[in-house]
Formats: sequence, structure tokens, C-alpha cells
Amino acid sequence: MRQIVLDTETTGLEPKEGHRIIEIGCVEMVDRRLTKSNFHQYIQPDREIDAGAEEVHGISSAFLADKPRFADVAERFIRFIDGAELIIHNAPFDVGFLDHELRLWRADAPSIADLCEVTDTLEMARRMHPGQRNGLDALCKRYAVDNSHRELHGALLDAEILADVYLAMTGGQIALHLGGDPLEEAGAGSKPARRGRIDPNRPRLRVVKASDADCEAHAARLDAIDAASAGGCLWLREEGR
Repeated sequence: MRQIVLDTETTGLEPKEGHRIIEIGCVEMVDRRLTKSNFHQYIQPDREIDAGAEEVHGISSAFLADKPRFADVAERFIRFIDGAELIIHNAPFDVGFLDHELRLWRADAPSIADLCEVTDTLEMARRMHPGQRNGLDALCKRYAVDNSHRELHGALLDAEILADVYLAMTGGQIALHLGGDPLEEAGAGSKPARRGRIDPNRPRLRVVKASDADCEAHAARLDAIDAASAGGCLWLREEGR
């Protein structure tokens, strides 16, 4: 199963108002393992960035001046995501912008829905934790995902963090540790499962053995089961009776 955890940064909030994508970050997982195969691209939007948006992501128009336009990277982006399941937090926002960029690039361009199945982790979190805060930072805190290195939003960084959150939300275990390096087994950006230590000085566990009366009652119960099932008691077969 191939999944792509995706995030974007934009010049503002509404593609209908002419806002554009300025950064795409994608992290690949195959069978719930991070592969280190990422797609990351800054994009020249050919318009100014809203001051409020720049405060969030810290990306300036000057920084983007020499970056490629979406049309220059569209085919490479489509090849990377095609056929995968996209994992996105607040998917309608990112998918809306991506579809807008694809339509601007080419009138007959496929939509995201044509290319991928989309899973919205915000909707998933709202079902799992109704009435609670379900932003990415809140989920990091809830699932003990370290985001202390996240001072500003960034598409690739947020996608990497969301990958850890998604794995925790959908089961938590990232890899089995059978003697290898847990970070290497889990993949880049993953967190190994915690392993507890057994106190060698702990009190000895009490071993309770069956009494003769218990054994007789057990044998009588098996005989009753065998009689009721016309000789179908499998436990008796295992005991060789």
C-alpha cells in the first residue's frame, strides 16, 4: 500500500481570490513504512503573498523569485502522487488549491480525485476526538509526537510530522524491532516504539497450580463437552484420550 502524506503552503486562503501554492511537501510511505522518497518544491506564484500568510510560513516573495512555476513541476508532481492514497490534514484546503493549480496549468489536466484516493486526518481526528482541538499541534501533543523543532509552518516539515501523527492515530506501531536499529527500521522521521524495562529486583511472581479437585472438574467438563458434541471435543484429542 503506497501512501503520500502531503501539505502545501500558499499565498493566502482562497484560490478563488487568485491565491496560489508556493510550497508542496510530500512524504512517501509504503506499507506504513517511511521510504525517504520525498517530493519537495518551492514555487514562484506570480503574485504577492498576504502578510498574514507570510507570518505563518515565513516564506517571502523575494525568496521565491527564482523558483520554478507550478507548470514547470506539474508533470513530476503528478508522477509522484499518481495512484497513491493522499493523507492530508484539512484536505479540502490543499486539494482545492492543487485542483486550481492543475486547471491553470492545463484545461484537460486531471483533478486530484482522478489521480488519488484522499484521506483527511482532520475529519478522522474529529470522529475520534469529538469536541476537542484537532489541529496538527494539538494532535502532536495528544499522541506524543515531537514537534519542538517546528517554529514556522513548512510543507515538508508538516508532512513529516503528520506522517508520525497518522501512524499513531491508526495504530501507533511503526515497526517491529527484532534486533535491528529501531530508527532505521521505522524509517526517517519515525519514532521507535518505547520498550519497557523489567526490574530484576521485582518480587517473584506467584505461580498458582491446579489442585487435584480442579483437574477432576476439568476432566469432567471435557467429558461432558465430548458427549454433547458426539465425540467432537478437540481438547480431548489433543490430550490423546
